[in-house]
Amino acid sequence: MKALLWCVFCLALLVNVATSFAFDGVRQVLISVGTGVVVIGSGVGLFLMRNKRADA
Repeated sequence: MKALLWCVFCLALLVNVATSFAFDGVRQVLISVGTGVVVIGSGVGLFLMRNKRADA
């Protein structure tokens, strides 16, 4: 599951950056917002799945 989340995270991040070069106007904003939501969601998922270490 972590590998899938990392793949989704990286792909959405790349698409988000590429939209600023490929599109203009409303289309760019909509795609950027959509991929931004996916990046945040997968980042939160990865954060919640991290291994917790005991630092005691």
